[in-house]
Amino acid sequence: MQLSDFDYFLPDHLIAQFPPAERGGSRLLHLPVQDGMADRRFAELPSLLRAGDLLVLNDTRVIKARLLGQKDSGGQVEAMVERVLNEHEALAMVRASKSPKPGSWLHFGGTWRAEMLARQGEFFHLRFEQPVLTVLDAAGALPLPPYIEHAPDGADAERYQTVFAREPGAVAAPTAGLHFTDAMLATLAGQGVAHARLTLHVGAGTFQPVRVENLAEHRMHHERYSIPAETQAAIRRTREQGGRIVAVGTTSLRALEASCQHGDMAEPVGDTDIFITPGYEFRLVDALITNFHLPKSTLLMLVSAFAGYERMQLAYAHAVREEYRFFSYGDAMLLERR
Repeated sequence: MQLSDFDYFLPDHLIAQFPPAERGGSRLLHLPVQDGMADRRFAELPSLLRAGDLLVLNDTRVIKARLLGQKDSGGQVEAMVERVLNEHEALAMVRASKSPKPGSWLHFGGTWRAEMLARQGEFFHLRFEQPVLTVLDAAGALPLPPYIEHAPDGADAERYQTVFAREPGAVAAPTAGLHFTDAMLATLAGQGVAHARLTLHVGAGTFQPVRVENLAEHRMHHERYSIPAETQAAIRRTREQGGRIVAVGTTSLRALEASCQHGDMAEPVGDTDIFITPGYEFRLVDALITNFHLPKSTLLMLVSAFAGYERMQLAYAHAVREEYRFFSYGDAMLLERR
């Protein structure tokens, strides 16, 4: 398929700039196994799942990855930490009038500084004098997506983070998880819908556009994931007992499917650049909770592979007509795979 096959018209006013007034107060478009679709509220999710199902949540935590500062020369610089490598080192995208050279220093917040060690493709390898997460907590800003037009504030610090976020390292939220509350998870557990966790640290590459018409020429960004032993056991138990594996978000789905590329969860830890397009054979995931995705995005390709290209075309046209809210702070979908 071609890039143009995944384009659609989206009026600007449907791009959600703020979360709903209450977490979980969003709408939910349900695409069941059978044909058709239903307009629902996210609060109705417990009625759409059944005892024995397993929700798989991504517990990554968004870090304050955007840093503003100066080079040794005094020139302005912006660094977006893409991946924390160890306590003091990170890979980052760096914007400056002239790219910093190896051995030069970047200064942030008047207190913190990092040495540029080397270029690694589009990224800069930085070594911070203090722990990376300490610097980000003190001097960084929350990296809201580029289509959100307001500067991050205190409300974003809470709402652009899932209630189950635990492992710091993402530069974008696993947004399907933003709809869940502790009360919703407790309700689901009470009716026999268990949940398990994995970690996939979402990188800035999730917002990078596809720049080639021929999808076979596109190369995905790498993201680090980890699936704990207890989650692997819960997945196997659910499958043996006939329950469904319900991925909360495309990040959870990518981690699960990446782990199975060389056998059933044979790679529970690793880097993945898995690129899922129509024709992909899914191995683990039976249902997917997800938000609405950008035109021509790899995530729109993924959900089209999962639920069917024609079904997604109809669903997105319906969502636009019914004025669902789109993207990170927008409404959700529940997709059941045939």
